[in-house]
Amino acid sequence: MIIYGSVVSPFVRKLLGYLGEKGIAFELKGVGIGDPDPGFRAASPLGKMPAMDDDGFLLADSSAIIHYLEAKYPEPALIPADPQERGRVIWWDEFGDTVFAACGGKMFFNRIVAPRFLGREGDLAAAAAAEAEELPKLLDYLESAIPASGFLVGDRLTLADLAAVSPLMNIRHCGADADPARYPKIAAWSEAILARPSLAPWIAKEERMMAKLREQA
Repeated sequence: MIIYGSVVSPFVRKLLGYLGEKGIAFELKGVGIGDPDPGFRAASPLGKMPAMDDDGFLLADSSAIIHYLEAKYPEPALIPADPQERGRVIWWDEFGDTVFAACGGKMFFNRIVAPRFLGREGDLAAAAAAEAEELPKLLDYLESAIPASGFLVGDRLTLADLAAVSPLMNIRHCGADADPARYPKIAAWSEAILARPSLAPWIAKEERMMAKLREQA
C-alpha cells in the first residue's frame, strides 16, 4: 500500500496514526501541494492529500481512506460499533477535519506554507484573526469535552482522538500551542496521544523538518 502525502498535513498525520494503530503496512511517498507525481494525481484527481494506492485501488481523502480500511481490517476497531459511540467518533472526525484544521490551516498556511514552501507572502492578518478569534473558542470546547478517561470516546483510543489531536501540531508549529495552565486536559491528552508509537516517529520527523525550516528562515 502506498500513501501519498506530507507529514506536516493534519489529514496525513491522522491517517498515519490510524495505520500505525491498526498495524497496517504501508509506504509513505512524500508529495507537496499540487504535486505533479502521476501516481498521486491518479489517486487524488483534485491534488489533495492524503491519497492511497492499495494494490491498484485508488482513493483520496483521509476519512474516505480510513472508512475503507476499517471495513477491510475491522480489528482492532477504531470506529466503534455502538451507535452512540460511532456517532461521537464521526463527529470528532468532522470537528478535526473541517473546523479545527480549518482554523489551524489559516495560521499554518499563511505563516509557514506560503512563505517557506510556496515562496510568496501569506495573509498574516487572516492568521492573526484565526488565532485571536477562532482558536480560543475551539480550545475552550475541546478542554470541556475531554473526559476523565483521557480518550474522547469511551475508555480507549479511537479515530476521534487521532482526528482531533492532529491539527494541534500545525497550531503548535505556529507558536500558538494550548497553554497548559489554561488547558490542562488538552495538554495531558495531546501529550499522551502524540507520544503513542503510532505517531511519535512521525511527530519527531516533522519537528526536525520544521526546525530546519526555522534555521533557514
